[in-house]
Amino acid sequence: MVLAAGRGERMRPLTDHTPKPMLLVHGKPLMQWHMEALAAAGQHDMLINTAWLGPQIESHFGLNPDLPEVGRVRLKYSHEGKDFGYALETAGGIVRALPSLAPVFWVLAGDIFAPDFKFSVEHKTTFQNSPQLAHIWLVPNPPHNPAGDFGLSEEGLALNLPKPASLFTFSTFALYKKEFFDPAITGMPLGNPQGKAAPLAPLLRSAMDRGQVSASLYTGAWTDVGTPERLHELNQTNSAHSKPTL
Repeated sequence: MVLAAGRGERMRPLTDHTPKPMLLVHGKPLMQWHMEALAAAGQHDMLINTAWLGPQIESHFGLNPDLPEVGRVRLKYSHEGKDFGYALETAGGIVRALPSLAPVFWVLAGDIFAPDFKFSVEHKTTFQNSPQLAHIWLVPNPPHNPAGDFGLSEEGLALNLPKPASLFTFSTFALYKKEFFDPAITGMPLGNPQGKAAPLAPLLRSAMDRGQVSASLYTGAWTDVGTPERLHELNQTNSAHSKPTL
C-alpha cells in the first residue's frame, strides 16, 4: 500500500495543483520510485490511497502502468477524498483498504525518497514467520526530527520510550499483518465504512508496549520530502542514488 492521500501543506504552493507524491525527483514522480522498487522485488500488486487531487494520480498511472525496467504492475485505488471528502490519516486509510490487502503487506509513504531501499521477499518471509504483528524500519534522525520517534532494542524490538531517550525516526516503511488492525484494537470495523480518520502512531506505541513490533535500522539515503527546499536539494544531487543532504 502506497500512502498518497495527504494535502502536503508544507509543500505549498507546489501542492496547490499537484499531489505531493506526484512531484518530480530526477524527472520521475516521487511515488514511482517506490512502485518500481516494489515491482523489482516481485511485488506487482499495489494499492494507492488518495484524497487531495486524487484523480490526478489515477489518471497518470491508470490500472496497469508499464513502469521502466520492471514492466507492468496492477494497481487498485482507495479514493478517500471521493468516498468521504477528506483523508482518513494513516490508520484510517489502511483499515479502509484492508479488504483489498494481503494477509501480510507493505505500507510506505509516497512522499519519501529512499532509492536504495529493498522491499525484499526475505524480509517479508521472515516477518511472516515471526510472532510480531508489525515490522518497521527506523532511520537516523534527520535535522527536522532531531528527537526521533521510537527506540530499538538489542533484540530487534521497537520501543515506545519517553523523550529524551536514544530514539530513531520512523521511515514510514513497514510490514504489517492484518491482525495488527483488528477491529477490537482499532475501534474501526473492517473497511472503515464510517470513514473514521485515525493516526497510526498510537496503534504502534500500544503494540510496542505489548512486544508486537520488531524493527530494523536503515542507514541508506532517505529523505522525507516535506518542504520545497528539500525537494530542490534532491533534484540538485548529481545522481538519484547519491546521498542527499537532509
